[in-house]
Amino acid sequence: MAVFGVGSAVSSESLPAAPAPGNVHPSAPIPVQGPPIGQSVRVPLGETGAEIFPLILGGAEFGWNVDLESSHEIMDAYIERGGNALHTADSFAGGRSEHIIGQWLHSRGLRDEVTLAVRIGGHADNPGLGPVNLVRAVEASLTRLRTDRIDVLYLDASTGPTDLEETLATAEWLVESGKARALGAAGFTAAQLVEARIYASAGYPRITVLDVPFNVLRRHEFDADLRLVAGAQGVAVTPSHALEHGFLAGRQRTRLRGGLSVRGAQIAANINRRGSRTLRALDAVGTDLGVPDAAVAVAWLLAQKLVTAPIVNAYAPQHVEELVQGIGVRLSRSQLADIARASE
Repeated sequence: MAVFGVGSAVSSESLPAAPAPGNVHPSAPIPVQGPPIGQSVRVPLGETGAEIFPLILGGAEFGWNVDLESSHEIMDAYIERGGNALHTADSFAGGRSEHIIGQWLHSRGLRDEVTLAVRIGGHADNPGLGPVNLVRAVEASLTRLRTDRIDVLYLDASTGPTDLEETLATAEWLVESGKARALGAAGFTAAQLVEARIYASAGYPRITVLDVPFNVLRRHEFDADLRLVAGAQGVAVTPSHALEHGFLAGRQRTRLRGGLSVRGAQIAANINRRGSRTLRALDAVGTDLGVPDAAVAVAWLLAQKLVTAPIVNAYAPQHVEELVQGIGVRLSRSQLADIARASE
């Protein structure tokens, strides 16, 4: 069933001043007062010690497809609905995403209320996770974000070969110096997670959060070995690409277009057929529950074992409301089965 209200409350600061009592008509609606309902919705982010809203707002589009003013409006809308976790990367828009988030945090005075997660390793100036580049990348991100610490530092192993012991030794210094509070992983294999836990048993900091590309159309990319290891280690999973670049929100009905080889066109056609079936399934469930496709896609992720909070990107403030509705949706077994069959 769908539960509404998580995203509908607004803070009293966003409402116009109430008229004097003598001027209020008896039938006038009572204005919503106080903090948003979503502020009471919190889940532990693994072993990081942070309690977060079960939906992390991503900044991948900030400074790229979304300008500064719109980015700030999106973050305002997210906070107004109870959100308190932001994710970005040093590589997003060449660092502009971090600049925008840093300006917003500073202007709103919300740094202590927000859990800030940053993926490091992809910036052209300091690529990879080597000791020198890792420290320089973190310092550069802190400068752009106008803060003195990163709450969850995601180490991005997909950027190239990584000497994990060197990386964790450097991360240990970052944690001890207060520049990072907890470690996450992105692009890690199951074997790398196991190796990292072995090093942790020797005193290095533990990886407690995992970012893996995962949604209803990419179910098999969170492979069995990685899923097994993450579960055994109690790692919190914060899947990225939750809406497959907006496709699962239902606004675009074709994912891949022309300019492909014959084989590529065949693969694209298969993906588009599977995507179309999946969207029809999301449409049907959304119609039954009275919520948009984006909310159903978020609810599907939250129904998956190990998933703590998806990382979602928004292109406009109104999209935040659609996404937040997914937190209040509980999909039945039959609905989950229908969606799974459609995405095969």
